[in-house]
Amino acid sequence: MVQILIQPQVITPKVGSNINLQLNIVDNAKAQVIFAHGAGANMSHEFMEETTLLLNKVNINVIRFNFPFMDKRALTGTRYPPDRMPKLLVCYETVIEHVIEQQKNSLIPLFIGGKSMGSRAAASLVSISDSLKPKALNKVLGVFCLGYPFHPAKKPEKLRLEPLFESSKAVLIIQGDRDTLGNKEEIHSYQLPEHCHCVFLEDGDHSLKPRVKSGFTQQAHMKSAVDEISFFIDRQIKTSNQ
Repeated sequence: MVQILIQPQVITPKVGSNINLQLNIVDNAKAQVIFAHGAGANMSHEFMEETTLLLNKVNINVIRFNFPFMDKRALTGTRYPPDRMPKLLVCYETVIEHVIEQQKNSLIPLFIGGKSMGSRAAASLVSISDSLKPKALNKVLGVFCLGYPFHPAKKPEKLRLEPLFESSKAVLIIQGDRDTLGNKEEIHSYQLPEHCHCVFLEDGDHSLKPRVKSGFTQQAHMKSAVDEISFFIDRQIKTSNQ
């Protein structure tokens, strides 16, 4: 049985709101990931919790955090819209720099990713346009995306492909094949670059949830997603050591 040490932390930036983190640490971790939530639910949402525990079971440390707009929602009871992407990127970069500084003597490989909006932010941070500072960028070995939002709902013409095409790192995308923010047919038409590897989960929606009639379950799809992340991490670690 995997032993998990849970450590809450708070980052107090020089400018802006505090950032709340939660670290799930396991013994003999092969890697650590920073895992950002989507636009509709915070780091404690069931999807985030379940994915984190599944990652822990395959010897991966997980650092989750709330974008400040989400803590503001909880504090006021008002459903504020997500911050604009530039503000999200500043927050995510602050978390990456904090993790690197906290673990500066650690040799555990670092990966970043997220669910939906969080995955778009992660991919943007390693793209040519919005890249991390060199010290942080050099520490990140790859990016994983659970339900990448290729376009807004019902707006397939408003594509968000730049972070993927401009990425300086390998990117793993795990997508339900009927995701309304980018389904299998649409994604094939984008002709993604070679450094982007896309895995489709049959009949999955934006949260990887299949319909009952499909014969699949969300739990099985989430486990498959975590297995794919684990394989991706193994491949990138091996490549970085060559």
